[in-house]
Amino acid sequence: MDIDYHKILKSNMINVLKDILIYYEINGFISGHHLYITFVTDDIKAILPDWLKLEHPKTMTIVIQYEYSNFKVNKNDFHISLSFKDILCDLKIPYKNIISFVDPYSKFGLTLIDKNETPIQEKERKSKKRGNLNLTKTKKVSKDNVIEFKKFKKD
Repeated sequence: MDIDYHKILKSNMINVLKDILIYYEINGFISGHHLYITFVTDDIKAILPDWLKLEHPKTMTIVIQYEYSNFKVNKNDFHISLSFKDILCDLKIPYKNIISFVDPYSKFGLTLIDKNETPIQEKERKSKKRGNLNLTKTKKVSKDNVIEFKKFKKD
């Protein structure tokens, strides 16, 4: 049986994001902290107004800092209300749709999924298995595939 390292790593990175979101849900954003969250919009489980999906048919980046409401962190997604063009919009963003998140103030961020691979494509890639033989190609480990945490370390 093969170990799906990618799945284990992604699950743990999502847990990091959940912990950060829970912290901000409880304490609010203080002293300059804010989050940029980029996510896939073309999945049925990502809920946002139709006109916003038309403007952002594949991906979208939101900024959470001062003006937000109805912020609720759940097991598989989070809900938030943000203003776009002076219209308050309710968003439901599944964690599996999140491409990346960054807190520029802390100089910390993570990339959760490849921008070129939507959650639907990821599901298709995983379903290309025959018995216990995984037919997906594995990438050769290179410097580009390694996350150097010292880049995010606060001085």
